[in-house]
Amino acid sequence: MSEQKGFHADMEKCIGCKCCEAACQDFYRMPPEIRWRKVRSFEMGEFPTALRVHLSLACNHCEDPACMKGCPVEAYTKRGKDGLVIHDPTACIGCQYCTWTCPYGVPQFDPVQGVVSKCNGCYQRVDEGLMPRCVESCLTGALSFGNVDLHAAEQRQVVTEAPGFPDPSITRPSTRFAWPLKGPQPDHQVSIAPPAADPHAPAQKEGK
Repeated sequence: MSEQKGFHADMEKCIGCKCCEAACQDFYRMPPEIRWRKVRSFEMGEFPTALRVHLSLACNHCEDPACMKGCPVEAYTKRGKDGLVIHDPTACIGCQYCTWTCPYGVPQFDPVQGVVSKCNGCYQRVDEGLMPRCVESCLTGALSFGNVDLHAAEQRQVVTEAPGFPDPSITRPSTRFAWPLKGPQPDHQVSIAPPAADPHAPAQKEGK
């Protein structure tokens, strides 16, 4: 593989506008419940130095992708020239094994289509010399995309972890993060994942 490409998320620049979410969803014409990129917002630190920060996440295009290992029909491939992990929906049988093996919860099952889907890094656009649609739509430049080895040289503080982010040594994700220059350092015990719905909870009535 010539180089590993990946996303870089600058949390000092991200304002939580979710333009990246909307641009991705619109470009791929996905249903509302399927989002390949998600922006999480959370607080860290304590008054008077507390911060509210935003983090945009999609597929990490891992060096050792667990989704690919968990697929029994080889619907996943990792491109040799840039390391992007591509899912082939025509080969997918909807078994959802990849949704269980991915530690980041990236692959999503579409019950209408009966298959799984995930961020493909906009590899068609990349092949044409363009940026992924989410990066192109970012209003503040908080998202960038390129060779992960160059991120450290171009950014002030680059790390491979974020709050709630699983141990990066498991799959070696290509996503890199830059924390704000001021304020507290991230508490890695804070979860950025939304709370899971309780399947046994009673349904709420309309108007409640």
